[in-house]
Amino acid sequence: MNKFLNRAKKQPANKPSLRASFKTRAFRAGGYSAAATLIVIAIAVAVNLFAGALPASITHIDTTASGLFTLSAQTEQLVSALDEDVTIYWIVQSGSEDSTLTELLDRYMGLSDCVSVVKKDPVVYPNFASQYTSEPLYNNSLIVTSGERSQYISNIDIYVSDYSSYYMTGSVSTEFNGEGALTAAIDYVTNEDLPVLYTLSGHGESELPSNLQSLAESENMLVESLSLLTLDAVPEDADLVAIYAPQSDISSDELSMLLSYMQGGGKMILVLDFIEEDTPNLDALLAQYGLSLAQGIVLEGDATHHMRGSNYYLLPNIESHAITDPLIEGGYYVLAPVAQGLLVAEDTTATVTPLLETSESAYAKIDGYSLTTYEKEEGDIDGPFLLGAAVTQTVEAGETQLVVFTPSRLCDESVSMLVAGANDDLFLNALDWLCARESAISIRAKSLDAEFLTVPSSSASTLSAILIVVLPLGLLITGAVITWVRRKR
Repeated sequence: MNKFLNRAKKQPANKPSLRASFKTRAFRAGGYSAAATLIVIAIAVAVNLFAGALPASITHIDTTASGLFTLSAQTEQLVSALDEDVTIYWIVQSGSEDSTLTELLDRYMGLSDCVSVVKKDPVVYPNFASQYTSEPLYNNSLIVTSGERSQYISNIDIYVSDYSSYYMTGSVSTEFNGEGALTAAIDYVTNEDLPVLYTLSGHGESELPSNLQSLAESENMLVESLSLLTLDAVPEDADLVAIYAPQSDISSDELSMLLSYMQGGGKMILVLDFIEEDTPNLDALLAQYGLSLAQGIVLEGDATHHMRGSNYYLLPNIESHAITDPLIEGGYYVLAPVAQGLLVAEDTTATVTPLLETSESAYAKIDGYSLTTYEKEEGDIDGPFLLGAAVTQTVEAGETQLVVFTPSRLCDESVSMLVAGANDDLFLNALDWLCARESAISIRAKSLDAEFLTVPSSSASTLSAILIVVLPLGLLITGAVITWVRRKR
């Protein structure tokens, strides 16, 4: 018996062979899982590589309320059409990169292979920026270069702060102007033909508001003052002449020089206020292009076309034109306080396109600033009136263009703020259209603060009725019905 047991102990256990172990159900299940895992990893890597190659505009969704990272059609058109290399040097200390600027630069690179971004740490390269600018250097600033041309964009021009209301409210308004500044810089370094804007002086004209002058300069326009009292003609390098809120008439000699300039294919923008003295020469200038000024100040009889409680703060209809289409597409209002109406002659040979127009309920108070009531009276002039118009006319030199707006307060920064900056855009769009720079139209700084909501008078009354009466009453009735049903049970 012991021998048998010892022999049994020596017998090898019945173990599966190595080859047989690869055929077990457990191995097959594990193999399938490993293969599936490898396939999933490979797909994930491929998807990440593919997504990394896509432009940021596709892979990054802009969920900000103001569309902070959404590039305008004008930027896309300009950058996508580049045929020369543009290098953007990002002056930033390592680890201090601004996330908003990072996103913006990624989107520019996604538009064109001609755009590249190179980081330059001022600690590592302390003298790099000095070859391009002598201005104070701030972290997260940019230097845009192409060929021999360059432009420095300071961080304080990217994040624009407005302190105008600080002493009254204690608050500072901040806007992100990254796109506007960067697109203008790219346009500057790739475009050697920059327009010159002359503003007429000598007739009590208001200076071009600083906000408009800054906007014009940001569009790479050279702004110069012009006094025709000391010249024989409008300068030959004038791409555009602006007459902004004159308080007296121009002379007959100035009229002749301006008409001669226009007949040579010149471009002009007129921004006019209601003034009580006669202006026969300005009237003659307008008449040359089929326009005239209606007597008096325009008031609006339709509550949907003026601000609540102020029927001289007009909200005109915005008519379709290259100048106004960006505002229409964005759903903006234009605000025109204390305006004078424009009328179009029936027999004009010029092509007059309305830009801003009152409702048919508008009327002009012929008493002007001496009016004693805002209500319509006998003798007042019935509307509608134009408050803005674009005019083209064929001349021997080709085509001349004129844009007219009333009044000048249309361009006040405080007024434009009430309609989210749309008035500024309107003026800037007009300049760009006149200078044949429509690709630069309407690239606005984007507010980082809350914006005003402009509501017409009639809509404000309706909303007040809904919020104050209808909703509370509806809640009370609903509560009463629910209580009655429960008690009945």
